[in-house]
Amino acid sequence: MNAPILDGVLAQIRAALNANNLSRAAKIIEKLRPADQADVFAELDEDEQLALLVELPVADSADILEELDEDEAAELVESMPTDDAVRIMEEMEPDEVADLLGDLPADQANQMLSRMEDPDEVRPLLLHPDDSAGGLMTSEFLALRRRTTAAAAIEALRNWKPDRENIYYLFVVDAHQKLCGVISLRDLVVADPDTPLAEIMDTDVIAVLAGTDQEEAARILTRYDLLALPVITEDNTLLGVITIDDVMDVLEDEVSEDIQRLGGSQPLDRAYLNTGIFSMTRKRIGWLLLLFITATLTGSVMRLFQHELEAVVALSIFVPLLIGTGGNAGSQTTAIIIRALATQEIDWSDAFSVWWREARTGLLLGLGMAIAAYIRAITWESNPALALTVATSIIGIVLWATGIGSLLPLIASKLKIDPTVVSGPVMSTLVDATGLFIYFSIARVMLGL
Repeated sequence: MNAPILDGVLAQIRAALNANNLSRAAKIIEKLRPADQADVFAELDEDEQLALLVELPVADSADILEELDEDEAAELVESMPTDDAVRIMEEMEPDEVADLLGDLPADQANQMLSRMEDPDEVRPLLLHPDDSAGGLMTSEFLALRRRTTAAAAIEALRNWKPDRENIYYLFVVDAHQKLCGVISLRDLVVADPDTPLAEIMDTDVIAVLAGTDQEEAARILTRYDLLALPVITEDNTLLGVITIDDVMDVLEDEVSEDIQRLGGSQPLDRAYLNTGIFSMTRKRIGWLLLLFITATLTGSVMRLFQHELEAVVALSIFVPLLIGTGGNAGSQTTAIIIRALATQEIDWSDAFSVWWREARTGLLLGLGMAIAAYIRAITWESNPALALTVATSIIGIVLWATGIGSLLPLIASKLKIDPTVVSGPVMSTLVDATGLFIYFSIARVMLGL
């Protein structure tokens, strides 16, 4: 639903709430899809949200909590009466309940878990870190035995929970819950009703261990075009299933974090408009201070070459041009390398090949920029020697920027540091100082300073 329509719906809900007509407000929300319900819900005050969660049908309340930001959902549940919270969580997916309980105070989480009808669906999920495959999986899946016939499997599917999100595949296990194979719904439906599952299942099952990082699990699922990915133990016991919608959430979160780090900021824990000013400042001040300190290197280099600047004042005119070009060239390179790292096209073993490729690319880019720089310099200052100095410097700066821009993300990845932290402002600040050193060193030689 587009923003203008949602704004209109929100206005209707607020009008109903102002008139103390909770029933009317709830009926308006009921007509929306879950994602739209969450968007509208997030715009209301906490007191209004709590009142509506109790007024809405339990299924709608569960959908809203699943769609809301995790921290926002946890705050709401923490403020709700325990019975109401448990009633809603009973309708949520087990993996979503586990995530929610993990964000609550331990005492309150244990109390709610003890009041649930089937806590054993949720309790095993709490044992795994949130950012692992075990923390991402759901414990609701259909696993059948090898001698089960296709007809019996279809009947089991009918009797299970066909409204659940993860009915993409049926998994086949042995008597000890060891994963033996997988069957797609298509293969099950077209098979002869009396055929045992052992004859139609695919034994080459792609699965991940419970401790696998969630981003790696998401990469595997998308790489092989799967709709669900089984999670197993070291001895091949089937624990749960990761579904495609869970993976989309992971990828969205990872992209959001990377984009924020690219700008030189710590990732926000909550939605932008729901993040407090002090929290926003805390997330950004650290990087700003670090970049400020590293930016002083630029001033130090200029002080080092103060004599040269006094002798040829025109050198300073081209400083913004040169360091800007170097920073842009370096940022281009890091963006490309980080993308290649994320898609596993390259790794640390490819460092030399990557550097050599970027060195040749940087040389060609530098030569192209040098021509433009020479023309610009000669029109600003009719001094061929100075123009040649600027052109030569820009070759060196671009070559240097692309070189370190190719290696820094690889080094960061090797050291288990997020490569995005070396891109953007960090890259630009580093190239500023080193680029000036290259420029003034070349000017000292070529202009005889």
